[in-house]
Amino acid sequence: RTTMKSLRFISAEAFVSNAEFARKSLGAVAHDLFPLLFKASYLLEQGEVIHDLVENWPLFDFNMGKLLGATLDYQEDLSHRTCSVCLESCLTGLRDYVLNQSSPYMKKLKVVDLTGIKDVEVQFCKCKKTMGRWARTQLLSKLCSELLVYLQQAQCNPGTFEISINVLIDLFVTERNYELVVQALLKKCSCPLKISCVAFRSDNLTLQKFFYIIKLTDPSLLRKLEIVHNVHLEMEHLEILFNSIHFPLLMSLTLPARTFNVRRFTATDEQMLTNIGEKMGEMTQLTELSMSFSILTGRIQKLLSPLKTPLKMLDVSNCSLNHADMAYLANSFHANHLEALDLSGHDIPELYPSTFFKLLSHCSSVLRSLTLEDCNIQDTHVNMLILGLSPCQKLQEFKFIGNPLSSQALKYLFTFLCELPMLKNVEFPVPRDCYPIGITYPIDDASLCRFDHQKYERVAEELNLILLQANREDVKASTPLFGSYDAAVQETNNELGAYLIKSFKETLEKFTTSFNKMS
Repeated sequence: RTTMKSLRFISAEAFVSNAEFARKSLGAVAHDLFPLLFKASYLLEQGEVIHDLVENWPLFDFNMGKLLGATLDYQEDLSHRTCSVCLESCLTGLRDYVLNQSSPYMKKLKVVDLTGIKDVEVQFCKCKKTMGRWARTQLLSKLCSELLVYLQQAQCNPGTFEISINVLIDLFVTERNYELVVQALLKKCSCPLKISCVAFRSDNLTLQKFFYIIKLTDPSLLRKLEIVHNVHLEMEHLEILFNSIHFPLLMSLTLPARTFNVRRFTATDEQMLTNIGEKMGEMTQLTELSMSFSILTGRIQKLLSPLKTPLKMLDVSNCSLNHADMAYLANSFHANHLEALDLSGHDIPELYPSTFFKLLSHCSSVLRSLTLEDCNIQDTHVNMLILGLSPCQKLQEFKFIGNPLSSQALKYLFTFLCELPMLKNVEFPVPRDCYPIGITYPIDDASLCRFDHQKYERVAEELNLILLQANREDVKASTPLFGSYDAAVQETNNELGAYLIKSFKETLEKFTTSFNKMS
């Protein structure tokens, strides 16, 4: 699919394609052409030109999302291209903007917004080397620290110290880049480039380090907070966090697995849960909440009823919800506003079929994403599922891997899915008849790949043919056996893997020591 380019854009491409000529000629370029030249340079991966454009940026703001998004001159959105060459050139150009004393342009730049960059699985850039969120956090922090060292050592123009640029960024901090980010945040006041954290993701951090760095980020500006995987945050720590720090603008909150476990609850824990619910109620902007792999049986109402704003996204996958929880969700004021819902890991047909379908009917007019993985949906439930999904005309994404459905049932379901006009992404299970007879669900990791791969390929082809014959080539259908693509996990999987091995080794050593003492 080719995207139309205006004559202006074609001319801009021609101009930047000769990097040496373009760099020499920038001084004669009108200010309002800089955004056009930036997008053309980004498309052609002209790193040196990108660097010089940013170094001499003549405008008040530099917004990556807007600059790379659809424009009248070139409709294609390039904001999902996290090209390493382009992004590094951008950030080093920003550092040199501060240091460049001979630039012909008056320094007007006040705000740089890097939050519009989207990390996706498939990259179209020629270099094929990406710079993800973690690496962007790392590089910006490093450049800020280097900039300060240079300014303290060199004889700079006094005007350099008056430069103050807010750099809006989504930070991603793990043990490996923690020290560097802390240093950049601590020296924010003296640095011309001021890191302004809009979204914060932490993984593989001790609680002490997490609490320290979250205070440095200026939580009053935070819109999104993700505490994931190897941050061992439990309910009492969450209460301390909410009691000691206010998040007035927080719109999205993700908590790590096992934050809550109601099976161990005492009267004190019940009060703690009530306090946490009330604190979340004070976050008047909160519309997205993810609490997967916690045990929340019978407590959903206590947590969600204090919220003043209806939730648009709710992930309660593998949270051991009971009928009372589902009844609360179906009848709550959140139900009519849910655009994304994840109820994976619950035996929906067995436990609360009618309540679930009531919830689905309430959110059907706005629902965009539905995830029902490992929900024990079988062939006999497909007709009911189709009835429930029929009103969901805005559904863009439906994920239901891990359900014991036959290839015949999947074909029947796909014929219906073709009728959902907005649908773009379907994640379907390996058909039950591809596995050995007697397989039990949910399938354990060891058995997950032990299916007839040739038969699966044949079924997948037939399912894609159903989409093709209905003129639905726009729908992507896949079976990600080990979960959907997660850019953040993909980028840091080496570090997380090393952490897990280290934890396992420490546990083994403790066990051996205890065993030797007993002997």
